[in-house]
Amino acid sequence: MKLSRDRVLAVLGLSALAVFVLSSCSDSKPEAIPTPTTSASSTPSSGTSSAPIPTASTPTLIALPTPSKPWPTPKVTGAPENDAPLADRITFAISKQAQIAAGKAATTTVKCPGIDKVETAGKHELTCTVTYAGKPYSGTLTVDAKQYSASYKFTSESVAIVKPKVVDAVLRTVTDAAKVTCTMDDVAVVKHSGAPIACDVTTTANAVQPYKAQVSGNGQVLVAKA
Repeated sequence: MKLSRDRVLAVLGLSALAVFVLSSCSDSKPEAIPTPTTSASSTPSSGTSSAPIPTASTPTLIALPTPSKPWPTPKVTGAPENDAPLADRITFAISKQAQIAAGKAATTTVKCPGIDKVETAGKHELTCTVTYAGKPYSGTLTVDAKQYSASYKFTSESVAIVKPKVVDAVLRTVTDAAKVTCTMDDVAVVKHSGAPIACDVTTTANAVQPYKAQVSGNGQVLVAKA
């Protein structure tokens, strides 16, 4: 069947229109699909806390009392009579001197070989051993004897002392001491010209400070910072 020229043109026109419509549809951009958002409240919690961790505070210690009275002079007994032999009176004097210097009355013996001859007129020099509370040390005794009188002197580089007397001296120096630790026995023999006794003082602020205690020949204790 043959189509007329006008009908053929009409068919071609419709075909071109259809192609144009399809082309127009294919050139348009597709609409964007909205992306779902997550709110802040939907974020899962990690379970951690930002609160600061408390730290332990340094404890404040209580100060030991400062001694209000001088260290007591020990009462030494056993003094011989005034008319006792010179040797007895001298050995007692040395024993008493040792106990007073140490700071406490305790069993004390004094042995000076040859002391029984000191009543003989003249000068005598003897080596003596003093034992205080089981702790011995040596010294030199000089005696100047005359017909009706005699003078004597005992000297030693060492001296005995008890720990409480040293601690007492430290407390008089450090007013905020909560604890005192000295590197010595309960009774010690030290050289007064030698190394001092080391003591550590724990203050009320819980700080440890080093001190040194020097003991003189007559038992006086001098405390200073190390």
